Amino acid sequence: MAKKQVKAKAKPEVIQEEQPTTLAANEMVEAVIEEQPQEVWEIKDRMYYLRNGRSPLTYMIRGSNIYYFDEEMGYERELKYTSNQKTCFVDEMKGDQRLEHIIFQNGSLFVPKNKAVLQKMLSLYHPHNGSLFEEHMPQQIAHDEIDLIEMEIEALNTARDLDIDLAEAVMRVEIGSRVTEMSSKELKRDLLLYAKRNPRLFLDLVNDDNVFLRNVGVKAVEQRIITLSPDQRTFNWASNGRKLCTVPFDEHPYSALAAWFKTDEGMEVYSSVEKRLNA
Repeated sequence: MAKKQVKAKAKPEVIQEEQPTTLAANEMVEAVIEEQPQEVWEIKDRMYYLRNGRSPLTYMIRGSNIYYFDEEMGYERELKYTSNQKTCFVDEMKGDQRLEHIIFQNGSLFVPKNKAVLQKMLSLYHPHNGSLFEEHMPQQIAHDEIDLIEMEIEALNTARDLDIDLAEAVMRVEIGSRVTEMSSKELKRDLLLYAKRNPRLFLDLVNDDNVFLRNVGVKAVEQRIITLSPDQRTFNWASNGRKLCTVPFDEHPYSALAAWFKTDEGMEVYSSVEKRLNA
């Protein structure tokens, strides 16, 4: 008798879900963080000068036993200029070190572009850069000169349009009480010359409220509206001797009066003084 053949059931096919691939940690960091731009050292010839117009026949600056504080590493690193090393940092040098002198002639030192080690040492790391000597930088000089010229133009335009009272206040800082003896034309001329000669200081004075208030105080004393005691410690009304304010120790009396004019009591006195000056 033939045996019955039993057909085996096929096992259900198991489909495994594909796991999403993930970037490695370092790859993710590289994908998110953009590289910071690195400052590039420009390869070119450079000229260095001794500061303050000094120009001795020869002048040697220190090329060893000097130190530069490295903020990234957090400690001082010794510097040395040699003729056979590719760095000026002693802790990076290998083998023997042949020391080279750094000598300025007639106040200047020309360093060709092939001596990048010396250039970097002088421009970036030398502790006397900016105090004993400096690199000649035509672009920076031009930038500074443009800023100065623009400031001078601004100061001259401001001086031209300045009202007479503020002009007097500014010039009183420069020449003192002689300003009261000057005609309006003399005052305007000297104001323009002052703005041209010291544009930064002139603009600072114009924008300083205390300069005008100080001038009001001086004029009030000159016209005997208020008085200043002989010891320059007390301001009083000239009419009745009533005390107005006391000058703090080691402070200029008119600067103290200008500051007092800004107080609640001082504002009332200032208003009265201004009316009497304009009467």
